[in-house]
Amino acid sequence: MTLSLDLEDIQQQHAKLTGGKALSLSILLQKGFVVPDGLCILTDSYRRFVDTSPLAERIRLELSRKDFQHMRWEELWDTSLRIRNLFNQTPFPVDMAEQLTENIAAKLGGDPVAVRSSAIGEDSGELSFAGLHESILNVTGAENILKQVKRVWSSLWSDAALLYRQELGLEVESSAMAVMVQHFVPGDCSGVIFSQSPLDPDMAVLEAVSGLAKGLVDGEVEPERWNIDRRSGQVQSHVAPSEYRQVVADLGGVRTVHDSRQRDEPLLSNQQIQEVYTVVREAESLFGCPQDMEWTFSTGGLQILQSRPVTAKAEDAQEKRVWNLSLRRSFQNLSELREKIETVILPEMQEEADRLSKRTLKDLSDSDLAQEIGIRRSAVERWTGVYWDDLIPFAHGMRLFGQVYNDAVQPQDPFAFVALLRPDRLESLERNHKLHDMSEYIRRKPVLRNCLKQKPLSQCNDAILTAQLESYLEHYGNFLGIRVNREEQLTQLRILLFEMSDPSQTLNEEQETSNREDLELQYLACFEDADKEQAKELIELGRASYKIRDDDNIYWDRFKALLGQVEELGRERLKGRGVKHNALSADEIMRSLQDPGYRPKFEAHKKRADKHSDVNARQLLGQPAGHGIASGRARVILNPEDLFTLKKGEILVCDAIDPAMTFVVPLTAGIVERRGGMLIHGAIIAREYGIPCVTGIPDATARITTGDRLTVDGYLGIVVIDSRNAASPTV
Repeated sequence: MTLSLDLEDIQQQHAKLTGGKALSLSILLQKGFVVPDGLCILTDSYRRFVDTSPLAERIRLELSRKDFQHMRWEELWDTSLRIRNLFNQTPFPVDMAEQLTENIAAKLGGDPVAVRSSAIGEDSGELSFAGLHESILNVTGAENILKQVKRVWSSLWSDAALLYRQELGLEVESSAMAVMVQHFVPGDCSGVIFSQSPLDPDMAVLEAVSGLAKGLVDGEVEPERWNIDRRSGQVQSHVAPSEYRQVVADLGGVRTVHDSRQRDEPLLSNQQIQEVYTVVREAESLFGCPQDMEWTFSTGGLQILQSRPVTAKAEDAQEKRVWNLSLRRSFQNLSELREKIETVILPEMQEEADRLSKRTLKDLSDSDLAQEIGIRRSAVERWTGVYWDDLIPFAHGMRLFGQVYNDAVQPQDPFAFVALLRPDRLESLERNHKLHDMSEYIRRKPVLRNCLKQKPLSQCNDAILTAQLESYLEHYGNFLGIRVNREEQLTQLRILLFEMSDPSQTLNEEQETSNREDLELQYLACFEDADKEQAKELIELGRASYKIRDDDNIYWDRFKALLGQVEELGRERLKGRGVKHNALSADEIMRSLQDPGYRPKFEAHKKRADKHSDVNARQLLGQPAGHGIASGRARVILNPEDLFTLKKGEILVCDAIDPAMTFVVPLTAGIVERRGGMLIHGAIIAREYGIPCVTGIPDATARITTGDRLTVDGYLGIVVIDSRNAASPTV
């Protein structure tokens, strides 16, 4: 079997073996354009690697866990991370590795190389999908080159590629990836040029950065931009970047550094601009359509790194997919985002919530109360925007660290890195500590516990517990966001604390982090001394991301609780006028308070409908999110109020756990969620307590009924229904 072809030998009939990117570069090379020489590892090599190992079946299993139409971004991340780790763990067949090593050495010697994807259909006139697949620069050594080839192969199943799965025809049987291995060009100045702007057909657009084009392509370095008239070739406008950084070659890879050139010093001369523009127009004539070309200037002059048709298709405007792709951030971007979150966003959220919580409400007039509702609703809307624009994208810091850790350490467990990320303090755990302290106080006082079983807190005459509960509610607010008054909140907490203080039961305890230092040393040992500092910085970034991913909802939920507080007060006042409907919206409450003659319109209560499966399955496949195996009685949670019915040792089954719900986790034996992902709140808190957790079970709350006996396998991501509740249908 032929495993590779030299770049200059690739012909049109080889397109299904080489992919579009390699074919385009070969055509350019054969027509006299300057292209880094190299070879293409064919799609047949990918198929042989996959088919002679368990990879195909393992990939098929990962893709069958859940319908991709219903996957959230966390689940896409997890699926791609597991598949990437499968490639890391799978060795090359010996004869295949030997032949590829010989071919690479014969063509490229021992020079540093660039390893680039060239998937079937990629960079065609119909499908561009730029940036979906990996390119790794400045790779040396035969063993390392083959390792990076596997990494590029695995990017066929990246989360970005999975988003485009239907367009790409991404199926295990039909999918394959070719890989180009070329001389690495350490460019002094690089960029991209569109021979026809996707926004203005009369213009070309040239963008350039210092150093390697990777900085521009990855969005890590802001480019300098020129708009060029296609008819005259003259520059019409020029935009300088606001800051200057560059990606440069470093030991075993690349690194982002500050660019020392002066701000008034253009990156390209007029002659260089014209040279790049002339080349891209010649390529446009050669291929018969406008080109999106990546280029670089080095000591050898201008070289073309890739060229593909300009595409600006409607799929790029699909809101959900574009938003998912926007979550992928560079280390530099995430570092800047971390500083913004820690020094600006979270302190401002805390300060505003404290300020709102200190306002005296009972003496407000109806009009002032309506105004306060508006103020708090605006705060909720403003911070909700911040949550989605800044806090959610920062979750990529965990994922970025996990990817680097797995590539370096190559652990059997693709989520072993999570143990390294556990911070010293989580807001949700701090809250649980306070509940634990109160339950221990009650446990030591049998008379008090017996009183709580039968009577409201106010009738149990315990000043210490009353003060603790009031302090708890003052700090964490209406922690479920339920429209209830203070007395009802205390009733809910009384029920919870009674269950937690059962002297015959022990609560789940937080897991020790004793092996974190050993894992960190193992990880850092995989890097050269020059790279260790950045590897350490990535750990800290991942830990900050992990902590903020859990804490952010605590801050956000506090605003929702503050809004709920004034809405409830408004409802209470309206009840005095005979308006006794609990489903009034904030708008209706405000208008009713401001206009005593207004008769509010009621919102019909819509019950959330679960999709019931026609098959009453006994074994449900999801995603492993917390190691361990547990059996117990299911407790299905459909509404926040249902949490207070959970008993010690039951399996919590819900749509999704958010930080406002994690106070019950010390009672549970295991967790099952409809929403999926290793890095969602339910999974994070489950691992903190060492509880088995399976996420991503479609229609979990419909397929499982309270009272069913479950076995939760957090290693394989399987939930087995051992026996059905007598009240539920039998199989």
